[in-house]
Amino acid sequence: MELGISPIVTSSLIMQLLAGAKIIEVGDTPKDRALFNGAQKLFGMVITVGQAIVYVMTGMYGEPADIGAGVCLLIIIQLFVAGIVVLLLDELLQKGYGLGSGISLFIATNICETIVWKAFSPATVNTGRGTEFEGAVIALFHLLATRQDKVRGLREAFYRQNLPNLMNLLATVLVFGIVIYFQGFRVDLPIKSARYRGQQTSYPIKLFYTSNIPIILQSALVSNLYMISQMLANKFSGNFFVNLLGVWADVGGGGPARSYPIGGLCYYFSPPETLGHILEDPVHAVLYIVFMLGSCAFFSKTWIDVSGSSAKDVAKQLKEQQMVMRGHREKSMIKELNRYIPTAAAFGGLCIGALSVLADFLGAIGSGTGILLAVTIIYQYFEYFVKEQSEMGGMSTLLF
Repeated sequence: MELGISPIVTSSLIMQLLAGAKIIEVGDTPKDRALFNGAQKLFGMVITVGQAIVYVMTGMYGEPADIGAGVCLLIIIQLFVAGIVVLLLDELLQKGYGLGSGISLFIATNICETIVWKAFSPATVNTGRGTEFEGAVIALFHLLATRQDKVRGLREAFYRQNLPNLMNLLATVLVFGIVIYFQGFRVDLPIKSARYRGQQTSYPIKLFYTSNIPIILQSALVSNLYMISQMLANKFSGNFFVNLLGVWADVGGGGPARSYPIGGLCYYFSPPETLGHILEDPVHAVLYIVFMLGSCAFFSKTWIDVSGSSAKDVAKQLKEQQMVMRGHREKSMIKELNRYIPTAAAFGGLCIGALSVLADFLGAIGSGTGILLAVTIIYQYFEYFVKEQSEMGGMSTLLF
């Protein structure tokens, strides 16, 4: 299912970027919007099929000659069906049977599942020091019960290597709290109605003006780069240019083996595994920080220009709603909005990148990018719920 989400998200972002850059024209009529949504879903299915074929033919699931043509076809069909299921569930929510976007919900659910599993997993792993539970919380009670030296058992529960520990879990909770705290940072610009005297309200410009878009774009860029690098490494192992893109190695770490970049561009775009790795290779840490902060700020600044949320677009929307900023004429609204929106977008993207780096360096469960996505998506759903509640008159109207 996770592979089914990736091409759908990629196709959605590409189509929105094309529409925002005016490469493709999308009208305001329901027919044009329906046509755009249909083209977006068709593009997503095409990318899903293409990605599934490339995955299978380059040996990501084993050499095609060894597993046979029939198994290869079944894997491609399975990956394609996963993409179709994601599209159908997303369509179900967008038709009014739920809140928000189905894609965002699947991303948040997947990340939260990872966090819960690594905290409470009952699976056992033989680490060489005896059998231990994978879940950090369960491992705490197991180590305290089986170790004669309780202080040593407690230390192992907090700092054990290669398996989730309590410090990872506490770091995750800390990052969750910091992101929620920053969600409340905003500037309220006073606006009033140009038609009705006395009708006043405010237009909020949040610190995270572009929400989780920068981290989604950065994650899509890195994940596709990883995918291409791994496929090329499996097919053309040892090639100089392939190694320049990324060198991969399987690392077990007491659990199932996974591929990690150990060289090339992908290595420097990946977070350091531990604080010890930062001290061993400070160049890696510095380049990773520069990449995260720069890419998030750039994507955030670029997104407002192609998504219809720039100062010019906001001024146009307010004018259509016959709203003006207090103390400013219509012509000066764009100048005033330009003081806040580009700064909020760039600085907000920079903060998102910094929080993601902080989560990675602290060893938070689920990676810094994943936690940022989960928190921002969950916070969006909370805002949807509050909005729905206010529109329905509050819970009191439902209870009485």
